[in-house]
Amino acid sequence: MTRPHRLSSGVPTCERRHFSRGVWLIALCLVGCRADVVDAGPDAVVEEFVQRMQRVHGDPKAARDAYELLWSDAKRSLAERAKRASAVAGRELAPQAMLAPSRFWLSFLPRRYAAHIDGDWAIVTAMGDEPTQREDVKCVREEGHWRVVLVLPPLPPIQHRDEGVENEQTRPAAAP
Repeated sequence: MTRPHRLSSGVPTCERRHFSRGVWLIALCLVGCRADVVDAGPDAVVEEFVQRMQRVHGDPKAARDAYELLWSDAKRSLAERAKRASAVAGRELAPQAMLAPSRFWLSFLPRRYAAHIDGDWAIVTAMGDEPTQREDVKCVREEGHWRVVLVLPPLPPIQHRDEGVENEQTRPAAAP
């Protein structure tokens, strides 16, 4: 019978293998649990989106997590906003950096969520403690996953100035 080879840490390799497998199983469970929420019904996705948005406040990972629950139209709009902001800032900004937690506030704390599903569309009603505390959130199923429909105001077209053409906005003011 051979004894397990000991590594520099003093832990036998056979014990290390079991430890490594355990770490991988825990990591897979965490990923699996996260995927369950993302792949769940529209009510669970809205609840998760609300929770993720409450954690965004300057945290890029939290913003990425909230961003992944948005529908494709919102992602495209945020990508265009990030492109424009990057041009102004002089550095690359990610689309999820455009999620502004200051623009996302709850007028009440949702306690329950109920979904009404019609094909690939759903309305999720978030309800608070009071009967008047209700808010409807639209969801859409994209590629088999429910996503939150976040409607952003349309961006104005980018205006280009013709080089060498002066107009009243670009001409320096005349001296008195």
